[in-house]
Amino acid sequence: MSTFNTLEDTDILVGAVEHDPAGDPFPVIAMDHVRFFVGNAKQAAHYYSTAFGMTCVAYRGPETGSRDAAEYVLVSGKARFVITGEVHAGTEIGAALLAHGDGVSDLAIEVPDVDKAIAYAREHGATVLVEPHDDSDEHGTVRSAVLATYGQTRHTLVDRSAYKGPFLPGFVAAEPLFRGKPAAHPKRYFQAIDHCVGNVELGKMDEWVSFYNRVMGFTNMKEFVGDDIATEYSALMSKVVTSGNHRVKFPLNEPAISRKKSQIDEYLEFYGGPGVQHIALATNDIVASVRAMSEMGVEFLSTPDSYYDTLGEWAGETRVPVETLREFKILVDRDEDGYLLQIFTKPVQDRPTVFFELIERHGSLGFGKGNFKALFEAIEREQERRGNL
Repeated sequence: MSTFNTLEDTDILVGAVEHDPAGDPFPVIAMDHVRFFVGNAKQAAHYYSTAFGMTCVAYRGPETGSRDAAEYVLVSGKARFVITGEVHAGTEIGAALLAHGDGVSDLAIEVPDVDKAIAYAREHGATVLVEPHDDSDEHGTVRSAVLATYGQTRHTLVDRSAYKGPFLPGFVAAEPLFRGKPAAHPKRYFQAIDHCVGNVELGKMDEWVSFYNRVMGFTNMKEFVGDDIATEYSALMSKVVTSGNHRVKFPLNEPAISRKKSQIDEYLEFYGGPGVQHIALATNDIVASVRAMSEMGVEFLSTPDSYYDTLGEWAGETRVPVETLREFKILVDRDEDGYLLQIFTKPVQDRPTVFFELIERHGSLGFGKGNFKALFEAIEREQERRGNL
């Protein structure tokens, strides 16, 4: 399996476009990291190391002077997860876990100028949770600040251009937690974060779309309403906002009136409010990734065989033969720019909240509109098993 190591290769994976930042009021570089609050950081970090093939590269905890939290930094290509757990009671981490369970606390974005970004955001109505400041150690200096977004989700803005350490000041280099990856598995199961999806309450989607348009200069990319995103029992509405270079994309979902409880309603109930629903991970070999992750215990949603009986008629020829797609339950969608392959995991924690997507793009800049019905029916089958449909 080939690997993607350059920014240009990563752009291909995540559907980025040519962009002149000079005319962008809120230029961004890329997703910097996704931070998860979890009940046991050591065990969660081991799970993502083994099941997702990620490599632990940095650590911060009581042994390094962090009195409140233990944190593990995991990477796969340019994708970076930070797994954070509290080490004593009474922290904001514990309060968030009590309210939401394991979940995403921060969608951090790398920017070229933190102060300029914060000034623009504040001028346009943003809530600044942490003012721009520097953190330094022997590896250099990182400048950062924090914006509030839907629910308790945050956007940390990071400028790491003057830093050469393993992650951020205060973190130390760490050894991989898992070294037993079979030789037959790909070097990486995914190479970048493609997009991050948020669920918000009924009637709030347009409010948060406006927030990203106004506060961060993001533009609207896609919109899915009505029959685009409905089944016999449930429905939702979705709009996608994106940075100027399309390296940061945030689909936003809200429930729609339907006969039964939608997946968004279920998420909002079990998460206790709005939050990040799933993270899409870009891969250049989805079959190898699904095979490896399945062998390590990751559960993926299943698609009925009937989906594949006529797939070739409307999706056309793809890199992966239809019978292989059928074997691994991988979905296909095609638009005017090309096609994509995608598959979704089941929730990865006890609450039916956060899950992941693997996506392999071949020109398409879309999000699998043609698969929505099949995907949502698969989710509904899982909801019914949980007694939540």
